[in-house]
Amino acid sequence: MRKIISTMWVTLDGFIAGLNNEMDWVGESYDEAMGKYESDLVNSADTLLLGRVTYQSFAGSWPHVPNNPDAPEEEKAYARTLNAMRKIVFSRTFESVEWNNSTLVKEVVPAEIERLKQEPGRNIIIYGSASLVRTLTSFSLIDEYQLLIHPVILGQGKPFFQGIKDQVKLKLVDSRTHPSGVVVLFYQPREKRA
Repeated sequence: MRKIISTMWVTLDGFIAGLNNEMDWVGESYDEAMGKYESDLVNSADTLLLGRVTYQSFAGSWPHVPNNPDAPEEEKAYARTLNAMRKIVFSRTFESVEWNNSTLVKEVVPAEIERLKQEPGRNIIIYGSASLVRTLTSFSLIDEYQLLIHPVILGQGKPFFQGIKDQVKLKLVDSRTHPSGVVVLFYQPREKRA
């Protein structure tokens, strides 16, 4: 069975963005190890689950990277992989999605997500998309959380797991430290909730 893996950049004090969605704190930590992590992750999967905000950001940039003469070859290869992947976009407000291989879904139906996990293929990744992660967490549908803890304290911002009503017990299955100071923590649920 395929796994749903959530990957999220988080500050040391638990924020995924500043109060105005700023993420300028990420750039200083992006190094060769981060590039390898991102490349390995995307190559382990064939499907992306995206919320509206992350979809807009990704669809606005990644389709154009392969033709950008100033983009490094590693970034172009990563963009080609993302562009070729199947993308399922969750949004109640969109009428359509234009990025190739994208399908629009209006709401999360747990049985449909379980069916998706049963399909043959590689893993399913959720980049960012905090509200989608929170929804799937509430249905016990995420198999692994990969948190990239950045060495910065914002003091205020948008918390990742805000609004989770039920406790979710996790076990640490791996951790890695990048030269930049980013620590990647790999967690899996201890048990499935009913």
